[in-house]
Amino acid sequence: QVQLVESGGGLVQAGGSLRLSCAASGRTFSTYAMGWFRQAPGKEREFVGRISWSAGVVYYADSVKGRFTISRDNAKNMVYLSMNSLKPEDTAVYYCAAGRVVGLRMVADYWGQGTQVTVSS
Repeated sequence: QVQLVESGGGLVQAGGSLRLSCAASGRTFSTYAMGWFRQAPGKEREFVGRISWSAGVVYYADSVKGRFTISRDNAKNMVYLSMNSLKPEDTAVYYCAAGRVVGLRMVADYWGQGTQVTVSS
């Protein structure tokens, strides 16, 4: 069992930066792939990116590639999403997830409660 709690969301102007954090609890945290998803109003939840359990492989959705960076610290049970050059279309609730790598992406077995990111134009 893994519990996930996100933090760091907020309101930022277009072009700005935010860093989201995800605190995980559970003894087997380091064995899971970790990732971030987001859901904008009226839209389905979409994949943002994921990082393998060893932090050796990272994959991003095309919409955020080059602007977002995922990292993890297994010793601290933490996962981070650094977001730069934010755009209004990045506005969404961002969810941390723990799960399994499937192909280039991942399937989530556990979800956090989400944190709101709002990018103003």
